Amino acid sequence: MINLYNTHIESLSIHRVGNKSRNEAIFLSENQYSLNNEMAPLLKEYFFKSFREKEENYYQFAHEVDLDYNEMFKMATEIFENPSNVHDISKQITNHLFEQSNHPHIKNGEVYVSYLTNVSIDNNIVDAIGIFKSELRSDFLQFEEKNSNLDLILQEGINLNRLDKGCIIFNYKKEEGYKILTVDSNRYDARYWLEHFLAVDAFQDENFMTKKYLKFCQSFAKDVVFPAEDKKQEVMFMNRAVNHFAKNDTFEETNFLNEVLDNPDLIPEFKNYKVDKGEKFSIEDVTTFPIANAAVTDARKSIKNIINLDTHIQIKLDFINPESAEKYVEKGWDEEKQMYYYLVYFNKENKS
Repeated sequence: MINLYNTHIESLSIHRVGNKSRNEAIFLSENQYSLNNEMAPLLKEYFFKSFREKEENYYQFAHEVDLDYNEMFKMATEIFENPSNVHDISKQITNHLFEQSNHPHIKNGEVYVSYLTNVSIDNNIVDAIGIFKSELRSDFLQFEEKNSNLDLILQEGINLNRLDKGCIIFNYKKEEGYKILTVDSNRYDARYWLEHFLAVDAFQDENFMTKKYLKFCQSFAKDVVFPAEDKKQEVMFMNRAVNHFAKNDTFEETNFLNEVLDNPDLIPEFKNYKVDKGEKFSIEDVTTFPIANAAVTDARKSIKNIINLDTHIQIKLDFINPESAEKYVEKGWDEEKQMYYYLVYFNKENKS
């Protein structure tokens, strides 16, 4: 978990990169930008807003041979070891970004490199490096008094409500390649930012493993539980899976299967499905890991608990009290109508 509320922008360098394939130039500022009290809160909101609103999926610098061959890892380490050199290294970072800007879809824009202090991550206060890029321009109107009339002036600028691209490199978990958060509002060139510029992989911590394992369970529920049983059991399986994660600090696969799979015949199906699909979800060799509560909360919000029927009726099952669905919802077959039905028991209807 991160908290950027008390984060301070210690320094800021602003440059501009063009698109190499269109022979656009690069502009490197000679000096750091002098941040004043009026501009600082505006830029903090512009830089950080997208990270507060986005689900926390962490990355880490990576290289197939050695981390020291990752250009961004080396430059980040230089900055953390000597923050006074941040402006000079910000030019190297911008040059590195410019070298990756050779696809026709990549837009030119301003690059902001900032040194951040008092950043909270996983209850640790650390320094961080922020690298942000603005690309898309918006039209806006200015007004000027001319004699007895107001004149309209059409200008173009950056919309401070929307950051186009950005990453925060935390001075944390250096041995793994630092913990990194990244945002990209323009999905048409995602490889350019993540793969070519940053060269990162997903950070495989408890947050990553919890999310990936629950995503795998969703896939198993859809592909195996639903065809073998029905939609109700698919929903209830995911309900039990999420509740198992919510009440445990550590995941252990054998305990999970024995508690969550009501039908013991599905246990070998689960194991076979993991052999086939585990690599896709990065869990092929995973049987135990610490559980991240925040990831469980996020998963609970995204998992659907609704049975959609072809008669345009929906049945919503309660994830907080799953025993209600087990006790008070029954599925059957009506011979006369040649249709399935759900029978729902209740004492009274609630007003809301």
